[in-house]
Amino acid sequence: MEEGQSAKEESAEQKIQEVAVFGGGCFWCTEAVFERLKGVISVMPGYAGGTTAPPAYEEVAAGRTGHAEVIKVEFDPSRISYADLLTVFFATHDPTAFNRQGNDIGPQYRSIILYTNEDQKREAERFIKTLNAEGKPVVTEVKALEQFFEAEENHRAYYRKNASAPYCQVVINPKLKILNERFQQLLLSSELYRVAREKETEAPFSGKYLVGSEQGMYRCAVCGMELFSSDTKFDSGTGWPSFTEPANVENVELREEVSRGMRRTEVLCKKCGAHLGHVFDDGPREKGGRRYCINSVCLELEKKGSVSE
Repeated sequence: MEEGQSAKEESAEQKIQEVAVFGGGCFWCTEAVFERLKGVISVMPGYAGGTTAPPAYEEVAAGRTGHAEVIKVEFDPSRISYADLLTVFFATHDPTAFNRQGNDIGPQYRSIILYTNEDQKREAERFIKTLNAEGKPVVTEVKALEQFFEAEENHRAYYRKNASAPYCQVVINPKLKILNERFQQLLLSSELYRVAREKETEAPFSGKYLVGSEQGMYRCAVCGMELFSSDTKFDSGTGWPSFTEPANVENVELREEVSRGMRRTEVLCKKCGAHLGHVFDDGPREKGGRRYCINSVCLELEKKGSVSE
């Protein structure tokens, strides 16, 4: 904590976040589902619930570790509740299937909830009790999270990298269809997901924040992180909102990128990893010469004088 900054001020700025861990078959599927939800900050596939430390994918897939394929979901409970996460979890896999999901067979594919606090435990057990009362013999295991092991890099963001693969088309797409049909109110907009998660770009001169001079703080539309002050916004004539600098350089990440035949510097939200846009060296010289070219859809303006949640 910086000198002179009170605990109250620090807690008001740092959004509360919580961790939930779910296993519902192949973690490629569960990751693809949960990363589309509003209020979800990050989703990491991995292994938990077993004894081998650290496990490797080949060992887990062979059923030799006791671990299940799971996802660790970091979420903002002020934007999405744990109950909502449970609702999506139980709707997008079969909690009555013992040690399997479809053709994925073995204890590594078991239905499991690994709670991180007692409130999660009580809520999960209450949810399962309700399902059982409705005549659904739920076999979902509920136990405390002891240790989570991140999956190897090639298993992360699998659906986004391999959407046309047969497994994604046959197994994951039906789950996403359920998500889209039943939980629209919980989802990121298709445009926000396309830009923030799939690293696309909104059409020029189409964004809601391209014009206008309202004062306030532009926050990440995915997680709420402070990104840019309206004091640094300027009209670049390029078709996208432009800023001379971030509100706090520690809140954004810059990453070199080669795409579409161009070498550029990508701008990401440091908290949730959302793609925001790019930074160029053609900004106002008197302000440092940088132009943060940001997609409107990735921003939410907290107007000056309003109170942040």
